[in-house]
Amino acid sequence: MIRTALTLAVALFATGALADAHMPDLEGREIVIVTENAYPPLQYIDPDSGEPIGWEYDAMEIMAERLNFTPVYETISWDAMIPAVAEGQFDMGMTGITIREDRAEVVDFSDSYMTSQMRMLVRADEERFSDAAGFAAGPDLLFGTQAGTTPFYVGVYEVLDGDEANPRIVFFEVFGAAVQGLLAGDVDMVLTDATAGEGYVRANPDGLKIIGDPLGTEDFGFIFPPGSDLVEPFNAVIASMREDGTLAELDQRWFGADIGQ
Repeated sequence: MIRTALTLAVALFATGALADAHMPDLEGREIVIVTENAYPPLQYIDPDSGEPIGWEYDAMEIMAERLNFTPVYETISWDAMIPAVAEGQFDMGMTGITIREDRAEVVDFSDSYMTSQMRMLVRADEERFSDAAGFAAGPDLLFGTQAGTTPFYVGVYEVLDGDEANPRIVFFEVFGAAVQGLLAGDVDMVLTDATAGEGYVRANPDGLKIIGDPLGTEDFGFIFPPGSDLVEPFNAVIASMREDGTLAELDQRWFGADIGQ
């Protein structure tokens, strides 16, 4: 991860993208960043190297250069992440976290660094349904998800009947396990934001596909303890990376397209 991130950073520096005298200077401060490493291609463990890689890691290396801080990474489960950051156990969190009002009551969010849409991920040979209405109409079709996530709530309230205890919902501890359950035939559909879904389809072109219309738009942000002095510097660096095309270049690197910011 460090090598690929620094390669990208050097390339951007060569084009003048990294040098920005107007960025806040965090004076080499150590910032402890917690993540799940279970949400490709934003952040995950490379199966070949065993190292954490992804869009967010590459972005964070560039942000560290521009803001002059030292990132230190820790891992935690998704269900514990927001409470842990809210309590100040970590300086910030990153794992493709949708900016939502209920979460903003307990943590501070950065500005959005990525916008994505919710999509339906199914097996490549799926022919029983082709959209959300078709899935909802199939009483034996199972929805795989991770509790407390945006895909869970969208699936419950926009695809199913609004009952969070609906027996058609199958819970997994991590998002990647839900996708594996889908591939294994344990569930019939997984909801995912388009960015992660496209990554899974590229990794499993013969096993997975995306169907149906988008089910909504979500913005991703980093999270911080309430009142953190890091929110303003990170908003500044996100804005600079959007303005000079760095975010779009990261999209091209990890998604093969500018997915829009």
